[in-house]
Amino acid sequence: MRKRAVQRFSDDFRREAVRLARDSSRPLKELAAELGVSLTTLRNWQRTVSLDKSSAGRVLSLEEQVRQLKKENERLREEREILKKATAFFAKGAR
Repeated sequence: MRKRAVQRFSDDFRREAVRLARDSSRPLKELAAELGVSLTTLRNWQRTVSLDKSSAGRVLSLEEQVRQLKKENERLREEREILKKATAFFAKGAR
């Protein structure tokens, strides 16, 4: 069985593909075939494009994604600790 060669696409190509997918009324499958990428690839690009205004539609690198997830994870841990303490405080007051 022959392995398929991995294609590399530029960030500009990815951004344009995602913009087309977002702005077009055509089915994603049709658009992906026209662009020469798989449907799964196009969907993955849509997921990785940041929608916040600071990055304004640029494709996030793996390192940036990891950094953002670590930051969010830390924030969620802090929130959980605050909720634990609040629960303990109100449980004491109910006795």
